[in-house]
Amino acid sequence: MNLRELTKLVKSGESERIEFKKSTGQRTAAAKTVCAMLNGHGGFVLFGVTDKGEIIGQKVSAKTIEDISNEIRRIEPPAFPDIETVNLKSEKSVIVIKISGGTGLFCYAGRPYIRNGPTTVQMPRDEYNRRLIEKLYATTRWENEPVPKDVSIKDLNAEEIQITLDNAIRLGRLEATDRRDTTSILRGLELIRDGKLLNAAVALYGKSNQLKTLYPQMGIRLARFRGKNRLADFADNRQYWGHAFTLLRRAESFLMDHVPIAGRVVPGKMVREDQPWYPPRATREALANALCHRDYTIPGGAVAVAMYDDHLEITNPGALQFGITPEKLTKPHESKPWNPIIANVFYRAGIIERWGTGTLNIIDWCAENDNPEPTWQEQAGSVYVTFLPAVLPDAPEDKGDVGTKLGLSRDQVQILRNLMNDKAITDLMELLGRTNRTKFRDQVLNPLIKTGFVQMTIPEKPRSSKQKYRLTEKGKNWISNKSKTA
Repeated sequence: MNLRELTKLVKSGESERIEFKKSTGQRTAAAKTVCAMLNGHGGFVLFGVTDKGEIIGQKVSAKTIEDISNEIRRIEPPAFPDIETVNLKSEKSVIVIKISGGTGLFCYAGRPYIRNGPTTVQMPRDEYNRRLIEKLYATTRWENEPVPKDVSIKDLNAEEIQITLDNAIRLGRLEATDRRDTTSILRGLELIRDGKLLNAAVALYGKSNQLKTLYPQMGIRLARFRGKNRLADFADNRQYWGHAFTLLRRAESFLMDHVPIAGRVVPGKMVREDQPWYPPRATREALANALCHRDYTIPGGAVAVAMYDDHLEITNPGALQFGITPEKLTKPHESKPWNPIIANVFYRAGIIERWGTGTLNIIDWCAENDNPEPTWQEQAGSVYVTFLPAVLPDAPEDKGDVGTKLGLSRDQVQILRNLMNDKAITDLMELLGRTNRTKFRDQVLNPLIKTGFVQMTIPEKPRSSKQKYRLTEKGKNWISNKSKTA
């Protein structure tokens, strides 16, 4: 670095990557900053520059450089930043330490440091633990550890393994092979290493009852709440244990049972189009991501699906890693699955597409289905993705026949047309020939209440035995408009 380059660097001011020190008398504080920059994106520490950015320099001798080097040697693991001097017009010089960041996890005098803007602070314990886990990630993680001694290939679902192979060959994600025995397939999927079965194989294909005790985290929780939060009663509550493929199918089946589907007739088409409140491709991708990225080291952890009157949440235990934030998930980003072996098998089986595109696909599929953009958040050691229902236009825009742009199903239209007088839920179910009260309430009645077409006669006591339902003014207007266009 020459004087002109130094002057330009100083003019940019102190920042996350630039620190000024008046003299080497501040070398202890400077070493902490070097440690922090090693743990961050690197940068420069300059001796001989005041806090105000005045280049004053200092006298530099061989001992001066040795003192700085000795201080840096207190950083572990050993770090070797570049140290050079820039001579000023006087007999003084500026000492420049250039640090390359992102090369590991470093401590100075036994303590880790990070940069917080232009200041150096001690790294929080949670941050240190997270980085330590990430550092060990490549070689030591739950999915690539050998299974317990009493677990064998016999405890796996051989049929599911064969299905994975068939799908992978059909999609061109594995080459056709004559070796179709279970052991050979597992080796090809990298689920056997050095002759040992890996935990990932159990997470993907485990089926025997004895595994429930050894792997209690292989579960999923599914719930439909009668309300907008978890304080509400359950309309449905299920828990399942099993391998990742069966858990995915269980969750998809649950959503099929509970997600309302609106119907509409599109101009120019003879067949009615169905519009689910939540797009199946998007929710399937979110479920697959949760199973791939979740933290399997949490014994009581489980992927969870919670459906409310006004939103849907899919949760996976574990934190976002490798610098990924909820904001980055909504933009093109590099994907590093926390369980790459499991993710690779899901990819070969056709469950997920290329890494890094899943969240973007979810956003696109929601837009195609007229859903608002989903949101991601990290809270209390878990990652949540929240979906909002498809947006349905207001009644005045409804100018066609049954199942128009409003998005009402035929069953819902029939209910509206027969609610000129107050009716009990049993009367409405009989009208449609329905026998399952929960499904009728979730799929037909509650959406009509939510969109403002129907109301309870006793709203303060929703479970009253005398409860009945009637049209709102909005519902009456819709019926009136429907009659005029019929």
